[in-house]
Amino acid sequence: MKLISLKLKKPSIVPFKIQFDAVGAFASGLCMAHCIATPFFFIASACSASCCSTTTPLWWQWLDYLFLFISFFAIIQTSKSTNSKSIIYGLVTSWVSLCFFILNIKFGWVQLAENIKFIPAFMLVGLHMYNMRYCQCDKNECC
Repeated sequence: MKLISLKLKKPSIVPFKIQFDAVGAFASGLCMAHCIATPFFFIASACSASCCSTTTPLWWQWLDYLFLFISFFAIIQTSKSTNSKSIIYGLVTSWVSLCFFILNIKFGWVQLAENIKFIPAFMLVGLHMYNMRYCQCDKNECC
């Protein structure tokens, strides 16, 4: 007759590591999807200007600022883990440009095409993905 023995292991607590480049790329991608979808949502659901307002709802406008906040936080955290100063400069420059273009659309400081905001948004996604792939320190060996 065989005896069955059960051993209970202590659960190991592995710290949850967030990849902030993935968060930043995802937030920037959502921001672009939000910007692309806005005209389609409100053209499809709009009634004539005589019966309702043509402005977008306030909650939809605040999504711009939510995405900016998330991407700013992701850039701060990414700058702590990357080994490339040029990536940090590129991320910050892209974020400042995106912030300026979004605020410019809202307040109308300078006459620019609204679609220009996609350039820094694509740059944010691209730089986060590049940094995630090539510029992370791994076991004391950096790229």
